[in-house]
Amino acid sequence: MFLKTISNPDVFQAAIPQVPMGKYAHFVLLRESNSFPLFQTDQQLNFARVSAGLSDSHLLSRIVIFKRKQTTPERLTGRELLRRYGVTSDVPTAANYCEYNSERFCKVCPDCIYYGFAIGSEGSERSKVLVDSAFSLSDYDESHQSMTFNAPYEHGTMSKDGATRSSFGEQDHVLPQVFFPTVITVRDPTEAEFIYVLNNILRTKRYGAQTTRTGTLENHLVAVVFADGEIFSNLKLTQTLYDTLEEKKGPFVATNLIPKIEAALPNLLQEDRVVSTLVSGEQLTALVDEVGVLVSDEGRLREVLQQAFAESKKYAETFGSKAGDKKGKGKSKSTEA
Repeated sequence: MFLKTISNPDVFQAAIPQVPMGKYAHFVLLRESNSFPLFQTDQQLNFARVSAGLSDSHLLSRIVIFKRKQTTPERLTGRELLRRYGVTSDVPTAANYCEYNSERFCKVCPDCIYYGFAIGSEGSERSKVLVDSAFSLSDYDESHQSMTFNAPYEHGTMSKDGATRSSFGEQDHVLPQVFFPTVITVRDPTEAEFIYVLNNILRTKRYGAQTTRTGTLENHLVAVVFADGEIFSNLKLTQTLYDTLEEKKGPFVATNLIPKIEAALPNLLQEDRVVSTLVSGEQLTALVDEVGVLVSDEGRLREVLQQAFAESKKYAETFGSKAGDKKGKGKSKSTEA
């Protein structure tokens, strides 16, 4: 066992099972924009018109972060660490080479087994990390701003030789301090898998488009729920939080919102009728501190990654694509599972 703050080791699987076994770890998060991220499709911010709250039924347009805009940066954080510590390689001729979103997924490493892959007829693995679209707490109109941009010449102006460049544009950006209540679920986690996914969540800082220039997001971990089933959706959590607000207009502050979510969780879990263990408050702080110490020590982090790899490799050889000759007859387009 790596974690001393988890008093009941039965919340984890000893090995990655082939079929669902009814153990879930849910990370309840409050994602907060710290700059001007872009969550868009076709040059427009994604949004949905939904009820403002569960008891307040007037309609509200909310900015949406689709599933892949959350999972992709987080799994890339994990893949970066796997390469950094030699679990996988970026050398195409290496035996442990793994290429993201291609027909050369290794099908063995923790990223492939935990987050899944699909390579047409050559195999697939269903993701064990379950993520859904997240909705902004605040209204679309007060959560975004249109900004103009240009592409000046190297000398810093838009004019050269008497002619003015026409490369101007306008784009909607999410404002800072916009909050997205979110639940990330890991189905049947082993201890190493739990730490691996949590570390990816806590380390990932940039989401959405243009992440080299903007897109900073902070993930506040509000609670961890171990349960025997799935729990409430992101939208229900957002609407529940909205109902508790005395002042419906932002900007909001994380330190005010987190206690409101903590207070709402017992009732939400009761409505889901699951057997659950809620980790929050001081117990959660102790867990996060312990994971922080663990993953900031190179030697211990290597141990976690090697343990995760041993488990994913065993799974792949026993139940996964390495269990038999499942290679297809031809190549086909590759996609993330």
